[in-house]
Amino acid sequence: MKHKQSLTLFLKAVLFLIGIAALVFCLVALPGMVSRDAAAHPETAYLQYPFLICAYILFTPFFMALYQTFKLLSYIDKNQVFSEVSVKALKHIKYCALLIGLFFAVGLFSLALFIGEDIAGMITLCLICIFSSSIIATFTAVLQKLLKEAIEIKSENDLTV
Repeated sequence: MKHKQSLTLFLKAVLFLIGIAALVFCLVALPGMVSRDAAAHPETAYLQYPFLICAYILFTPFFMALYQTFKLLSYIDKNQVFSEVSVKALKHIKYCALLIGLFFAVGLFSLALFIGEDIAGMITLCLICIFSSSIIATFTAVLQKLLKEAIEIKSENDLTV
């Protein structure tokens, strides 16, 4: 029991550090990067605020997924893994991953449509993000289905005994 709690505590700490790093990136690094790019390329400086808004919208499901993962680890600590709340947390994580993939797909389409320059690096980055979020969504969907089936088997066994 102690080992499981120390493991989930470690995972919660890692999630917390990822969340803090992403928040610092959003609030400190990203605006600086955008303003430097606007100064370097005045012809596209008008896009800095729409880009920031889109970036913050993109980070919203990321933070929601981190929160749901944190909740899932708390359920594991409380021995509530085989419960509907765990299934619900996995469902939210799956939808967040799908939403992130959709945002990147829309961004990729927008880049290809509106920017005619050489954007191979941006296309590659978008495809990697779409692929990664698709893997996460698929993994959580499979995990969600397995957990649902385990809950059903557990409830049938509880009724039998």
